[in-house]
Amino acid sequence: MDTVTHPHTTLDLTVLSVEDLHVDPKIPTHNLYVVVRAESITSYTTAMAAEGDGGNPSWNEKFLVDLGTHARSITFELKSKTSTTVKDIGVARIAVSDFVGGDHGLKFFSYRLRDWEGRCNGVLNFSVIVNSPANVDPETEEAECSSGGDVLGILVCGNYSNASRDV
Repeated sequence: MDTVTHPHTTLDLTVLSVEDLHVDPKIPTHNLYVVVRAESITSYTTAMAAEGDGGNPSWNEKFLVDLGTHARSITFELKSKTSTTVKDIGVARIAVSDFVGGDHGLKFFSYRLRDWEGRCNGVLNFSVIVNSPANVDPETEEAECSSGGDVLGILVCGNYSNASRDV
């Protein structure tokens, strides 16, 4: 299996809404939330859903997701919280290559959620802006990373064949 590496990247990721969701009628849609992971133990969780257009749950919550250098996918898990338990409603795993590379502007995505049996269960809508080192303005980066002073280089290793030695 090939290992994918990319420079340190963060994503401005906004979880927007879910459409065509099929859940038990006993589960109110305002008890739904989304957990986002980028192949890391760090997770990002939305608040409980608001009622969107046509009864579709919506969040419009923005996260700054740190994408590790070896992350190959991002996972979105739609869950429902009741007074006694948390139920998994659907999951979508998206390849990082869908975000990284090419245009780094605002992009909107819609991906199918699948339940744990693999059946389709709604469509998750979200947006992404990729913040990678290639995206950083060089002047801003220089101002943030440089002390602004002169740098003195010192020869550490060299040819001293002409140097005299006292023995």
